[in-house]
Amino acid sequence: MHPTRIFKTEDELLDAWSGYKDNLTEQNQEWLNVQYVGRNGDRKADPMKVPMTLEGFKRYCRENHGEVEQYFTNQDGYYGAFIGICSRIKEEIRENQIIGGMLGVYNPSITQRLNGLTDKREIDAKIEAPIFKGIDLDVPTDNSTGEDSGSS
Repeated sequence: MHPTRIFKTEDELLDAWSGYKDNLTEQNQEWLNVQYVGRNGDRKADPMKVPMTLEGFKRYCRENHGEVEQYFTNQDGYYGAFIGICSRIKEEIRENQIIGGMLGVYNPSITQRLNGLTDKREIDAKIEAPIFKGIDLDVPTDNSTGEDSGSS
């Protein structure tokens, strides 16, 4: 065990994760979807769902507990007991992003890229077609014009 570890048990890290999710609910109030509805164009502001991100969780922990990066990288093997909970957190984040993208709550393109879900196919097409289809051009190769010079 690392001597300066901020989370001594997996439950403490899980409590921080729960705190982050509560913090996201608070952040929802900062990101509003403003619409003007009805005949009079009444302003209606609905809170938007803020997506879970690993970067957001790290920021939350830095502000409220301390640096958490080493728990996810198992720095120097000191954090092996946290591998399971860190995997669980990453999976929950990924699931949240994928479902949000599929439902159209989050931008599907960004969600795909963040989670490595882009369709990576390389298409190599070579098309060789004559420039003038059906016309046979007789091009001389000896720098002559191909015309009769008329001298006899």
